[in-house]
Amino acid sequence: MTWVLKDTLGEELAVLDDPVEFLVGGDDLLARLEQALQGHSAGASLSLHLEPEEAFGDYQEKLLFLEPRTLFPADIEEGMTFEGSALPQGSNPEAPRDALYTVAQLYPDHVVLDGNHPLAGIALRLHLTVHGVRDATEEEIGRGTAGTG
Repeated sequence: MTWVLKDTLGEELAVLDDPVEFLVGGDDLLARLEQALQGHSAGASLSLHLEPEEAFGDYQEKLLFLEPRTLFPADIEEGMTFEGSALPQGSNPEAPRDALYTVAQLYPDHVVLDGNHPLAGIALRLHLTVHGVRDATEEEIGRGTAGTG
């Protein structure tokens, strides 16, 4: 598949120009996208509107954490990401360890970590093109992914 992802105002958020393989029925695609792809073959083009709950969920304020800057490397920058399991010792114990955190803001004494997906809370418009369809390998089925999505 290839796709163009936009917000509801038409601003382009992401473009996937080179076809990438995805496993339908695995962990690669959003459920709404998998539903829309059913029965389509190579050459099909689809346009979808996804509400936040069908895409990356609503934005959750409870996933924002203010952490002491001293816990983080001196070269930390806004936009860097940390896996929750790799948060420094002394970080807020209420921060889910299975989330991915983005450094949202830096202050002299604090770091703001955001555990929301960057597209959380945003309704999306997706135009996609199917370039090919094939049976999944046993390995892909076992992993739950085509490994490139």
